[in-house]
Parts: sequence; C-alpha cells; structure tokens
Amino acid sequence: MILSNNSHLFPHTFFLAGIPGLTAAHIWISLPFCFMFFLALTGNTVLLFLIQTERSLHQPMFFFLAMLSFVDLVLSLSTLPKMLAIFWFGATAISSYSCLSQMFFIHSFTAMESGVLVGMALDRFVAICNPLRYATILTPVVVAKIGGLVVLRAVGLTISFPSLAHRLPYCGSHTIAYTYCEQMAVVKLACGATTVDNLYAFAVAVFLGVGDMTFIAYSYGQIVRTVTHFPSPEARAKAGSTCMAHVCVLFFFYGPGFLSVVTQRFGPPTASAAKVILANIYLLFPPALDPLVYGIKTKQIRERLLTILSPKWIELT
Repeated sequence: MILSNNSHLFPHTFFLAGIPGLTAAHIWISLPFCFMFFLALTGNTVLLFLIQTERSLHQPMFFFLAMLSFVDLVLSLSTLPKMLAIFWFGATAISSYSCLSQMFFIHSFTAMESGVLVGMALDRFVAICNPLRYATILTPVVVAKIGGLVVLRAVGLTISFPSLAHRLPYCGSHTIAYTYCEQMAVVKLACGATTVDNLYAFAVAVFLGVGDMTFIAYSYGQIVRTVTHFPSPEARAKAGSTCMAHVCVLFFFYGPGFLSVVTQRFGPPTASAAKVILANIYLLFPPALDPLVYGIKTKQIRERLLTILSPKWIELT
C-alpha cells in the first residue's frame, strides 16, 4: 500500500475477477471474445485504409466513419488483450495506475464514440434535409472542428474519473468483479465516501446519453419528415437506405449501453455473470460489428473493397 500524510490508502495492484461464477468456462468464453477482437482489428483497419487511400471516399460521411473506426480500434486495444489474458492465463493482476489509465481510455473513448455518432446523424440530416448545401455546410474544416469538439468534450468530462477514484481509500478487497477497470466497479471497492464519484459519473452518463440521443432523435425526426414528402417510393427507399447503417450502429452502441448503465446503477450491488457479460457486450459489439455493417450497407466501400480483392480472387481461381 501507499500511505500518504492524509492516511490515503491506495493499492499497488488491483485484481480483475473475470466473469463471476464462470471461471471454469473462461477458455470457452474466450473464443467469441477472440473472434470479436479479430473482427474489430481487421474490419476497422481495412475501413481506415480504404478511406485513406480512395479519394472518392474523402467525403464528410466517410471522415466521420474514419473517426468511428479509430475510436473502435482504441476501445478494442484498451480492453480485449487484458480480457484474453485473464481468460487464457489467469492474469488477473493489473497495476493500479494501469487500471486508472484503462478506466480513462474506456470512458473517454466511449464518450467520443457517442459524439461521433451525433456527428454522423448531423451528416445524414444535412445530406437528406438540405442536400444542395451539403458540400458548403460540411466542409473538411467543419468536420475537423466537429471531431476536435468531440475529443475535447470526451476528455474534459472523463479526465476526472481516475483522479476521483485515486483519492479514495481502499482498505478492503482489491478484486474488481469485472474483466476491465470500469469506474463504478472500482469505486465500489473504496471504504470511504463515494458520493461525489457516484453523482459525477451519473451526471456525465445522463449528459452524454440523454443529450446525444435527444439530438440524434431530433435529426431523424426531421429526416423522416423530409423523406415522407419525397415524390417517389424509390427516392424514399434510397434515402432510407443511406441511413440504415447508421441506425444499426446506433442500436449496437446505445442498446447495450443503456442496459449496462441501468443494471450497474439500479441492479443488485454484487456483480453477476449476466451483468458482467452485458458490460462486455457494450464494449465488444460496436467495434466488431460497425465495420461489417458499413462494409455491407455502404455501396462505395463495398465496391472499393471488391475492386481491391477481385484481382486476387481471379489469380486464386
């Protein structure tokens, strides 16, 4: 322990328990985790490569998609390697400062992902509701400024999480009943007053979740209103198809996220296997599934990928 003048007890090491009650099945549980890690790394790297190298993809929609892929990559790299080490080697120990760093990366990049999804909703809103001014409204400079605001907002709101957790005394168990250093799970180990931590974390979650979802809901309300006035069914179907990938990604991110927050805030105080698995789904599904959705649903990406792969397929056949 590190003992300071203010009797602040802070451990050198925390321990990640994995999935409670399913320790014997960790090897089998690791298989889908490993598969999703592979999908996340491969899919997001390919998307970033395609957007970087193909000039026809240098448009606001794909710039936002590149931001989303980068955020998903960081989330995967900051969580999955340690999870797999727990499942494969029983490497549950994590240094306290690594734990606090992981906490910051998880919460800040999750906040960034929510902000990027808001930016993508704005992109679809302008493209469908004001298409003639799309190129003049969402210029590369404007998109870069939106990206910068997304980063500043996320870091500004979450940078206090590690410092608030660090100031607490930890005089009991140092075992975190999760596969990663989730802020609330770490704070629950403290033996001091955690009111400030709980209220601040709840306020950030409400501000990000409610605020971002309200803007997205408003944007799609305006999109639906505009699409219903399109003259032909074909035009309405085309407009709907351009939003389908984003709607799927919204569902993957906010659905498990909402359930995870509810179970952690209002569920039983002890961590159950279902609660931990749901928290993992919240972090694993978006990075793994987002590239697949955009690769399948976005014509430009699909065609560019096929153009690159087709010569290789011809040589193999």
